[in-house]
Amino acid sequence: MLIINADDIGRWKNATDLAITCFKRGRITSASAMVFMEDSERASDLATSEGIDVGLHINLSEKFTGGTVPIRLQEKQEPICKFLGKSKYALLFYHPYLRSQFQYVFQAQYEEFIRLYGRPPSHMDGHFHMHLASNMLFDRIIPYGTKVRRNFSFFPGEKGILNRVYRNIVDSWLDRRYRVTNYFFAMLPYDVARLEFVIKLANTANVELMTHPHVPEEYDFLMSYEYGHAISSVRLGNYYSL
Repeated sequence: MLIINADDIGRWKNATDLAITCFKRGRITSASAMVFMEDSERASDLATSEGIDVGLHINLSEKFTGGTVPIRLQEKQEPICKFLGKSKYALLFYHPYLRSQFQYVFQAQYEEFIRLYGRPPSHMDGHFHMHLASNMLFDRIIPYGTKVRRNFSFFPGEKGILNRVYRNIVDSWLDRRYRVTNYFFAMLPYDVARLEFVIKLANTANVELMTHPHVPEEYDFLMSYEYGHAISSVRLGNYYSL
């Protein structure tokens, strides 16, 4: 089964609208929503009316832009953003003095999602994959049994051995605690041959393909004949089906 997920709905209007268009055209099968952002309220109305399978796109690294963000939430998120923004490797390190902040910021977003969508999220992932930050993992902040996005899967020859070992360790832990797909890939680069390889895997395993329709080049590829023809040969699904 192939899950084609559009990230960032609710982040801003364009991200929401283009994801909705892709869903209507059968180019994606699910989406991940950001809450407390400028288009979060409207995104929940549109996604609900269209019947889209929606998960929570946990935001630990970008300032909330919604009009009614609680001051306490802003105060709790700010030091997390500063910590994770110091380096691309910051998520690998555990910050003992931010334990309560991580828990609070996650819980606030989880509850806001339920308020907006009237139900728990079908799955969870993170903005810039920060749901896999060490504080999130070590403190087991995401509830046991949740459907969660795994680390990127790589093609032969991609990434170094240390990178692969670390990701394999994390994925093994995720497999034991959560429900995850067998493979996870990004849409980029926009290559039909690469897409066909992903589809071949999805014929015998559960695969998630991450998309960002608000990126112009990606939207064009999602709407192309070649893309539509390629995904017609595989069983499509969403996280509810996992």
